[in-house]
Amino acid sequence: MSAQAPVRRITAPQIAARKGGTPIVALTAYSAPMAALIDPHAEIILVGDSLGMVVHGLPSTIGVTTEMMILHGQAVMRGSSRAMVVIDMPFGSYEESPGQAFRNAARIMGETGCGAVKLEGGSRMAPTIRFLTERGIPVMGHVGLTPQATHTLGGFKTQGRDTDSWAGHLQDAVDVAEAGAFSIVVEGVVEALADRITEAVALPTIGIGASARCDGQILVLDDMLGLTARVPRFVCSFAELGAAADRAIADYAAAVRDRSFPGDDNVYR
Repeated sequence: MSAQAPVRRITAPQIAARKGGTPIVALTAYSAPMAALIDPHAEIILVGDSLGMVVHGLPSTIGVTTEMMILHGQAVMRGSSRAMVVIDMPFGSYEESPGQAFRNAARIMGETGCGAVKLEGGSRMAPTIRFLTERGIPVMGHVGLTPQATHTLGGFKTQGRDTDSWAGHLQDAVDVAEAGAFSIVVEGVVEALADRITEAVALPTIGIGASARCDGQILVLDDMLGLTARVPRFVCSFAELGAAADRAIADYAAAVRDRSFPGDDNVYR
């Protein structure tokens, strides 16, 4: 009997080749069990710096460290075998210079085994993206609403409501694409602008709060499972696991207090 061929992970060139094809499915994950659930269904698992808020209770992504990203990235890699794992570069780990970005990206990839890194920023980050890709590090770009820059943007505000700003957003996407990114997240922009960006670049766009006509979509897993109390308008809850968990915990607490748990089936004789 011949041995079953090992599962090969999806690669950056395979994602890049999906432009205009079947939409790319992407979700965030921060742990091995969640990665294992996503792996059969998605092409990309993003270890997002949103873990700072979702997992660690931070007020924003600003306090996330490279060490945190590596720890969660290692867990997601252990829990998955098929999807391409992309890890966010946290605030302060790449903006200073292309050299700083390379050192941290190489560390993230080396210590986790992930397939790519993601960094935020448009035209201003194009030289850094080019520096990384020319040295063998696949990069996913991120334009539009960039959460690491919310202090300068004035909060989590939809981008592109003023059509005068469209040229700048389009240039951001074009420059990221020309710098060598294999895909680009388009976040929090008006639908028509997302469509223009998707038409303007030859690499796949991954929408979040953008347009159904992007080449793929991504959501924070906890948001779409109903595990977060407040979610942005663009999130569709595909389950209400938060409410189910609340009921289960309440039932457990009641069973402990009335001594119906543990029962005969739950103890050793």
